[in-house]
Amino acid sequence: MGVGMELQPGREAVVRVPVATLWASPEAVRPVDRPALGDPPDVAAWIAGMDRDQQVGDCVLTQLLLGERVLVTELRPDGWAHVVALAQPAAKLDVRGYPGWLPAAQLAAPAEPGPPATPLVVDTVHTALRTAPDGPPALAGVVLGTRLTPAGRPVDGWRPVLAPGRSAPLWAPEGDLVPLPGERPEAKEVLALAERLRDLIYIWGGLSTDGIDCSGLVHLAWRRHGLALPRDADDQAEATTPLALGEERPGDLYFFARPGRRIHHVGIVSTEPQGEVRRMLHACYVKRLVVEERLPPDREATLVGAHRI
Repeated sequence: MGVGMELQPGREAVVRVPVATLWASPEAVRPVDRPALGDPPDVAAWIAGMDRDQQVGDCVLTQLLLGERVLVTELRPDGWAHVVALAQPAAKLDVRGYPGWLPAAQLAAPAEPGPPATPLVVDTVHTALRTAPDGPPALAGVVLGTRLTPAGRPVDGWRPVLAPGRSAPLWAPEGDLVPLPGERPEAKEVLALAERLRDLIYIWGGLSTDGIDCSGLVHLAWRRHGLALPRDADDQAEATTPLALGEERPGDLYFFARPGRRIHHVGIVSTEPQGEVRRMLHACYVKRLVVEERLPPDREATLVGAHRI
């Protein structure tokens, strides 16, 4: 399509595919990752093709959603772009946002800003943007938490929206979209949304309703409600308020670390503690799923605190 030709180092771009994966380096990409590199990528097929060990390969850093802003810092002749994801704070890596690599074809130059409008956000696990009301899909696999710009009034239950890299509006089912909240959500609202992702597969670096990791679950649940938390668990701990254990309430966060090591895991408090019994909803590395459970002994042993957002 030639969209990569519009990109320039030092300038912003936007993601033009439903879910773009950010990689540690182009050379780190494995053969199994090929479906994630396409235009558009087939993220569901990519995840379905991985075995248990490949689900936790550290070549994946994070994922970016349709319309997400990045700063382009380098373009390679082989079609790769190094970017900084501006909506995913990662202070220890780059004060501007999360850095990494992705195919330049998955980006587009930003459109000229239009009249101010309240953004819409996808509130269903997946939706498709279509060329016309009830027409063929133009972008399938658009995920929960994706922000879209309205492009007019609804028509027969369909809402026109703007999509990066496309001149004509696309259409989404009106019931799949809600206005981006203008006020801070209550923690119980965020927990209720995260509960909808139970049994979602665990993918290291995942940040979508195709597959997600522990800090990705926390980040995405709050992003859907308009609040940008840091991307990684240790940075999330730095950005939140510590509580005395026993004071936590549903929607707060539990953080975990081994002695002398940085925080490596986060979960969302799912019930008020009952004595020494604590429960959480989390993307579990061990079970490779999003689960709600009582903290098992290994989690109790590494629990370093509860925090409130």
